[in-house]
Amino acid sequence: MEDDADIYDGIRAQFPLTFGKQQKSQTSLEAIHNATRRSTTAAAASNNNKSSEGLPSLSSSSSKAWLDSLRNSKPPNPNPNDSVIGPPRPPPGPVPDEDDDGVMVGPPPPPPASGDDDDDDVMIGPPRPPVGPSSDSESEEEEENRYRIPMSNEIILKGHTKIVSALAIDHSGSRVLSGSYDYTVRMFDFQGMNSRLQSFRQLEPFEGHQVRNLSWSPTSDRFLCVTGSAQAKIYDRDGLTLGEFVKGDMYIRDLKNTKGHISGLTCGEWHPKTKETILTSSEDGSLRIWDVNDFKSQKQVIKPKLARPGRIPVTACAWDREGKCIAGGIGDGSIQIWNLKPGWGSRPDIYIEKSHSDDITGLKFSSDGRILLSRSFDGSLKVWDLRQIKAPLKVFDDLPNHYAQTNIAFSPDEQLFLTGTSVEKESTTGGLLCFYDCSKFELVQRVGVSPTCSVVQCAWHPRLNQIFATAGDKSQGGTHVLYDPTLSERGALVCVARAPRKKSVDDFEALPVIHNPHALPLFRDQPSRKRQREKILKDPLKSHKPELPITGPGYGGRVGTTKGSLLTQYLLKQGGMIKETWMEEDPREAILKYADVAAKDPKFIAPAYAETQPESIFAKSDSEDEEK
Repeated sequence: MEDDADIYDGIRAQFPLTFGKQQKSQTSLEAIHNATRRSTTAAAASNNNKSSEGLPSLSSSSSKAWLDSLRNSKPPNPNPNDSVIGPPRPPPGPVPDEDDDGVMVGPPPPPPASGDDDDDDVMIGPPRPPVGPSSDSESEEEEENRYRIPMSNEIILKGHTKIVSALAIDHSGSRVLSGSYDYTVRMFDFQGMNSRLQSFRQLEPFEGHQVRNLSWSPTSDRFLCVTGSAQAKIYDRDGLTLGEFVKGDMYIRDLKNTKGHISGLTCGEWHPKTKETILTSSEDGSLRIWDVNDFKSQKQVIKPKLARPGRIPVTACAWDREGKCIAGGIGDGSIQIWNLKPGWGSRPDIYIEKSHSDDITGLKFSSDGRILLSRSFDGSLKVWDLRQIKAPLKVFDDLPNHYAQTNIAFSPDEQLFLTGTSVEKESTTGGLLCFYDCSKFELVQRVGVSPTCSVVQCAWHPRLNQIFATAGDKSQGGTHVLYDPTLSERGALVCVARAPRKKSVDDFEALPVIHNPHALPLFRDQPSRKRQREKILKDPLKSHKPELPITGPGYGGRVGTTKGSLLTQYLLKQGGMIKETWMEEDPREAILKYADVAAKDPKFIAPAYAETQPESIFAKSDSEDEEK
C-alpha cells in the first residue's frame, strides 16, 4: 500500500494543483452586455426591441447558437406585419379527420369564400397583405432600422492623458492603434485583451511631438506613424521600429532637391494596394511618395499649384480606393488631385480653388472614385462630384471642428458617411458622431459620444461591423467602440466577454534568496554618512563652532585688535620689549652696523683667516650714484 501511495503522489506532482477542480460558472452574456449598454436615448430603434429571454452563460454550449440565432433572425420591427415581403402564408386548413391518419398530401385547401358565388368576387393571385395602422414614429423607426447602425453597446479603450488624434484598425480587426497629443501610441489587441481593456504596448515615436496619423499596410504586418516631426517612422506589427525616413536640408530653396521633408508632417497614408509605397504631406508645402525599403530617399516629390510663389502647408492627403489617384488639401483652401500615370508631374489634374474658407482636415474618396468628401476647420463637410467640380453637391454646416485631424469615414456598404464634431465653449451638446445618407445627402442620426470631449477620428470597420471614435480634451483621451451584439462580430465582443484571469496557487514563484546582494561594486549602495555625522556632533572639539574675530578690545581672555593671538605677545608688544624694526630699516645699513664689532671681536670664521685674509674695503655710498 505504501508503494501505491508513493506512485500516486509522484504522478499527482506532475499536474497543477487546480487539476480536476470543477470550473466556476461564469457571468452570463446578458449581464456582460447590459454592463456595456449605452444609456443615451439616441440608440437605434433595433435596440429597443431586444429579446427579453435569459441569455445563456458563456460556459454553456448554447451561447454560440444563441448569438447565431439572433444574427440570422429578421431585423426587429415595431409592426411585424409591415416587415412581410411577398404574399402571406395561407391560413391553416380544417383539421383532418382521424380516418386520414393526420397526413395531408399537397398544398392546403383554399379558405372558404365568405362572399357570394359570383365570378366578380373571385380573387385571382395572392391576397394583399393586411394594412396596419401607421404613424410617423413607426416610419422613423423603420428608417433607422434600414441602416442597422451598431450602437447599442459601447466600450472605451483608455490610457491616454490627452485627446486621441490618430486611429488605425488593421484589416482583420484584431489590433487597434491610437495616437494622442501626449506623444504616445498605444496598441490594443482584441484577441489578447480581457474586460480590463488595457493596451499591451506603448510607444513614443518622437519625443515632444504629437502623433498626427497612423496607417496600416495592406498586409497589416507594418504600420506608418506620422508625428509633428519631419520624419515618419515605420513599425512592425509588434511595435518594433523598422526604420525612419530621412530629413531634408532646410537651407535648400527648391523642395524637389531635398531628400525629405524639412518641416513637421501633417498627414500620411499607406498605399491601399502596394505594401512598399506610402504618401506623406508636410507643413513645408509638399507631398512625397516613399518606398519603405529605402529610407534614405523618396520616389516622388509633389509641389501643389499655388496662386503665388511660396510655401503653403499641405494639411491633408489621401489615396483613392485603387491607389491610382492622390488628393491633397492645401492651406490656401484648395483641393488638388493628381492621377498617377506615366510621366506625371506636380501639375494637378483636378484643381478645386477655394473649396473651403479654412484649413482642410480630412479627405475621403468613395469606392468608385467619383465622390470626394472634405472636412475643414470652417465647420463644414462638403460632398464633391469629381466630374463636376464647379460647385459641391452638398454642404453640411454646423459641424464645429477645432482639431487638425478630424476626418470622415464611410460605412461598409457606403450607404452612410460619418464624421465627428468638437465641443464648443458655450455649447451643451458635447462631442457627436453625425451620420449622413450618401444617396439623399441628408442627416440620418446624431449619436452622442461624450458630453465634455470632442470627437476627432472615426472609422466603421467592415469585418467587425463596429464603429470606432476617438475623443478627449486637454486632460484625458480614449477610443470609443460602438457595437451591437446582434450585428457585430468579434472585436469588442471577444474582449468584453473575457474575464480577467484570477491568481491561483500555481502562479506563486519563490524568489531566490540572495545572501550577499552588494558584493559587486556596481550594485553596492553608497555608504551612509548618518552615523559618522552623529558621532561628530557628540565630539565637543569637532562640533565646536569657530569663533568670529573681535573687532574691538578683547574680553574674556580673548585678544581684540592685535597682531598676535597670545596674551604674552600682546603684553610684550605693548610694553616695547618686542620691536619689529626690520621693515623700516635699510638692509645695507643693518649689515654694516655690525662691521666694527666683527673687526674688533671676531668669533667664528674670521680668526682662522686673520693672517692671510686681505683687509676688507667697503665702497662708500655716493649720493650722486643713487640719484642716477
